Amino acid sequence: MELLYNFPLLASLAAIFFAQFVKVPIYFIVSKKLDWSLITSTGGMPSSHSAAVTALSTGVALDHGLDSSIFAISAVFAIITMFDATGVRRHAGEQATVLNQLVLDFNKFVEEAKVWPKKAEQDKQKKLKELLGHQPIEVFFGGLTGILLALLLHYLFMM
Repeated sequence: MELLYNFPLLASLAAIFFAQFVKVPIYFIVSKKLDWSLITSTGGMPSSHSAAVTALSTGVALDHGLDSSIFAISAVFAIITMFDATGVRRHAGEQATVLNQLVLDFNKFVEEAKVWPKKAEQDKQKKLKELLGHQPIEVFFGGLTGILLALLLHYLFMM
């Protein structure tokens, strides 16, 4: 039951859930469309990855201090995670967009060839996930979300 008293872990998990949930109203404000699938999706505003790792690092800093080795580990982990979210994962999402367009174009071509209607519907519409990574602003606000949420939780429950 000591796990229930691990503040950095709880702050990090709370940041993930908060960041995933808040994507729904943010998307609604921007698009006027309600999309509950965003709760379980990757990408979007704010970055739950960034919220999680910054909440973790903030929790570790509050528990062990900024001069601790464990804070150094969590800070480097956060930097790598946030860098990856704006780099490799974002570019993979951009490539998925191009590949999906190529599949659409190819499907149109095959449709004209009389063989296409005989194929199963699921074979015609395979799409890659395009929203994999984050824009730098999404990572920034995800990080800010994690820090502020960890500080608020620490104030509410640890003092």
